[in-house]
Amino acid sequence: MVVRADPSAAALERDEALHLYRQMAEIRAFEDKVMELFTRNLVRGSTHLCQGQEAVNVGAAAALKSGDMVTCTYRGHGAVLAFGAPLDRALGEILGKARGLCAGKGGSMHLADVSVGVLGSFAVVGANLPVAVGAAFGAKYKNTRAVCAAFFGDGATNIGAFHEALNLAAIWKLPAIFICENNLYGEYSPLASTTPIERLAERAHSYGMAAEVIDGNDVIAVRDAVATAAERARADSGPTLIEALTYRHLGHSRSDPATYRPEGELESWLERDPLVVLRGAIIKAELASDDEIDEVREDAERAVEEATERALAWEEPAIETRLKDVWA
Repeated sequence: MVVRADPSAAALERDEALHLYRQMAEIRAFEDKVMELFTRNLVRGSTHLCQGQEAVNVGAAAALKSGDMVTCTYRGHGAVLAFGAPLDRALGEILGKARGLCAGKGGSMHLADVSVGVLGSFAVVGANLPVAVGAAFGAKYKNTRAVCAAFFGDGATNIGAFHEALNLAAIWKLPAIFICENNLYGEYSPLASTTPIERLAERAHSYGMAAEVIDGNDVIAVRDAVATAAERARADSGPTLIEALTYRHLGHSRSDPATYRPEGELESWLERDPLVVLRGAIIKAELASDDEIDEVREDAERAVEEATERALAWEEPAIETRLKDVWA
């Protein structure tokens, strides 16, 4: 198992660095907007937001190619957007609009956009892992050289589907990348109260699988680790388990005030906010000025506002379509 440290700022190039910053800023603004819409009672059901975890999704997407696939959890807005789903249609889905990604039937926890390789976000913990294995098997069977990445939280590593998925992927050397977003809490439970080991990537050893532990708040570290895993997968050398150490800024869902967190923990992690980390690297490498970075963020926030206006104006689904495309 490799523990990957922060990469050198010299690994950055201006255009890519600003693009990655823009994507993370867009996801942050998107999640803030969803929270606002929820408080205005415009969102049906609950929402699970990913402020603080943007670097994991954006870094992984930057390392993969067109034709690759991804599955994710109910905290999946960031992954869906990072892989290319349009802002307005993602918001439209969360708002239950007819022009949403799934015609308003999926909502916050069931976003999908197969046109960009997003096979879906899943409300059941760990349920996306076998689907990712199936997609990876299909890619290997058809010899497409595509890779399937699966995002999941630390709590999913105690679910049977996690172990079954890793075992089968290892046996068949499937082109899968398992990316654990370790934010220290499984819903409301700290990791140490549910799991007897500190480093979850160690579980890969049980399956003879390559593993890495990385700084999940450093988008470049994530990009590089996923790129290495993707290269391994395309070379028919098997899957990889990546443990990305990160932190969600808010509670598990909108009903959770997160009072269980120790005093000072949030403040400590805010100093390692993914947007702060990348901004610092950009400035250190003299790739852009503070004003230029601010312009990128303001442009991202503007894009989210415009997408929100479009989505709010869309029609509600017609009542006669309520059972269309519904399996059961």
